[in-house]
Amino acid sequence: MANKNINTEDNLLVKQLSRGDQKAFESLYNKYRDDIYAFSYSLLKSKHNAEEILQDVYLQIWQNKHKLNPKLSFKSFIFTCARNASLNFLKRAINEKSLKESIFYKTSNLSNNILDKLLNDEYEVLRLKAIKELPPKRKIIFLMSREEGKSYEEISAELNISISTVKNQMSKALDSIRDFLQLNTDLTFFIILYFIK
Repeated sequence: MANKNINTEDNLLVKQLSRGDQKAFESLYNKYRDDIYAFSYSLLKSKHNAEEILQDVYLQIWQNKHKLNPKLSFKSFIFTCARNASLNFLKRAINEKSLKESIFYKTSNLSNNILDKLLNDEYEVLRLKAIKELPPKRKIIFLMSREEGKSYEEISAELNISISTVKNQMSKALDSIRDFLQLNTDLTFFIILYFIK
């Protein structure tokens, strides 16, 4: 219920912001600035650069306020913006030796909980999209197996198909989902996370 209330509150603020309401903008800024800063810092290892990312992200939001969709999660949107801005910074840093050393070779556990939460949320969204893309019959078999916990034998009996067909369809479903995740995941992001853990 708490999450629903937060989303409803955010949706209202975004709606007001899209109309140019500065107080709504300030409310959203104050609500998420610490988390955005901590997330950016955990990637960039620099207070100055994390602060710059924070300011740039909110500046872009203000400049494009009329394009915001109040029906979407503002929290997910702003973390995506911060992630993309941080990734762009890190990609530039790869070509600058001193900057690369200051970022990639420092170890820090700061905000690992935030990182883990973001990764899990992003993975779950992609996983659901991947399942949705499956052909109808394959999707039913996959959901019966993975979501309902049914055995191949139970699925075979319930759908009146052979066990080998169930196995074949599950194999194809898993291949499709894996391929979808690989194509739609920013590998650079995961490489960066590997270095900063």
